Formats: sequence, structure tokens, C-alpha cells
Amino acid sequence: MRYFSKMLAATAALTATPALAQENLEIIGRPKDGLMGFQPAATELARDLHWLDNMVLIVITAISLFVVALLVYAILRFNRRANPTPAKFTHHSPIEVAWTIIPIVILVFIGAFSLPVLFKQQEIPEGDINIKVTGYQWYWGYEYTDHEFGFESFLIGEGKVLNDEVVAELEAAGYSRDEFLLATDTAVVVPVNKVVVMHLTGADVIHSWTIPAFGVKQDAVPGRLSQLWFKAEQEGTYFGQCSELCGKDHAYMPITVKVVSQDVYDAWLQGAIEEYAGTPQGYNVAAAE
Repeated sequence: MRYFSKMLAATAALTATPALAQENLEIIGRPKDGLMGFQPAATELARDLHWLDNMVLIVITAISLFVVALLVYAILRFNRRANPTPAKFTHHSPIEVAWTIIPIVILVFIGAFSLPVLFKQQEIPEGDINIKVTGYQWYWGYEYTDHEFGFESFLIGEGKVLNDEVVAELEAAGYSRDEFLLATDTAVVVPVNKVVVMHLTGADVIHSWTIPAFGVKQDAVPGRLSQLWFKAEQEGTYFGQCSELCGKDHAYMPITVKVVSQDVYDAWLQGAIEEYAGTPQGYNVAAAE
């Protein structure tokens, strides 16, 4: 079944007109050698996370500098040479009250900003697009439940070695050798500025679906259906990776999402329904019923 799905996906990628329409998308969400920090934020959720991370970094930097300053002061002020006769008191009530209350205030301050960010992620809105995601060892399955079709997504380069054959497969799918171990033979395609709700589960062990540029990550647990949502604001190709250790090929379980215009999505959807659901283009299902 797996090899049949891979062959079907490869054929669709090379022959379907909607797939050609997705070419020349800017690759935005991918790791880059030698860089640190977040990928560019493509959703409101990701921007919230970036802002929260920067805010908490400022808070913990201030705390760290304050503690270092106290240590330096204590070393210089209370060493044996500067203070040969140490004090013998056992407690200092104002200081003890301060170092209890001030950390509580800091934690409440951080919580006041972090909890709304968390709630925004966990309060799932009504989706314009609904996709069921199933994690397998070691690939992903996607089902567009609104249109009753689905496909499986595999790493391009099953041998996990970059050679001429794999480079040819990458180029045939619209990628370059730089996307090796990131690109998949079939991608999730969604329209820009639409709410996408992903319903996640696992078929065997726990997996985790994530796109860093979207600011989303959710475990796919066998026997449980969990959800995440995003609304991508910029067209482009985005990459993710299974983020829960799931076996020997955990590192070779990438995720590819293409965000396209509504017109391109509609064209892709029509071709995908024909390809994966077996419904010919132009066939009026409602009329047939």
C-alpha cells in the first residue's frame, strides 16, 4: 500500500495541472545553516509566540543581571578583607518578604501575557478547511474531510542519501537539493488567509505535527483526536518535522505545507478530488444524488 501511494503521489505531482500551478512558490519556512532564532512568522499565532519569547527574554535577562550584581556586591562587600567581623543575625524579615512577593509578582506578570497566547491556540475556531492528520511510522496521512479524499506524504529520497536520482526527484517536484530531508512527495495545500483546522491522531505510536513558521505543534496520539488551527497570511512553501520521538526513522518524517491563492487552491482541489477520490472533473455529485 505504501509503495502504491508513493507511485500515485509521484504521478500526480508530475502530471496534474494544479501541481504545476504551485511551482515558483517562495520557500519561507525552512531551517537555514548558521542562523539562530525563529523562522519568519506566517500566522498571528507565530507572531504572538515571538513577542512572548522576546518579552520573557527581557524579564529573565533583567533577573540574571540583578542576581549577578548582587553576587558581585556580596563578594566585594563581605569578603574577609573588607568585612573581617561578619554579622551574626539569623534572619531579615523585610528581605525575606521581598524575595517571596517579588517572584510571585513576576510570575503573575508573565502568566498574564502567556495564558492568552495559550488560550488562543487551544480555542479552536470553525475551520474553512478541515484536514484529518494521521501519523504513521514514518510518514503522514492527510484526509480533506470536507471533500472526502486523502493521500499519504513521504520523504523524497527514501534511501536518505543525497544522490543524482534523489536530486532529480526533488527537482521534478519543484524543489532543490537544499530541501533534501525537508520536502515530501505530496504536500498539504491550503489557501492563504483561511482558517485551517487539523484533526490529529496516531496510527501506531505518538507523533507530533508541527510547522514552526505557523507557531503550531500538536501531538498525534493513537486512540485520541486532538486539534490545532492556523491561518497562514503569506503564500509560500513551509516545512516541519515530526517532533515526538517515534522510532528509528523519526528524523525522516518531514511535513510540507504549500500556502497558495484561492484560485490556485480551487484548481488544485478540483484535480485532487479527481486524482485521490476518483471523482471526474465536472461530475456533479449533488445532481447525481
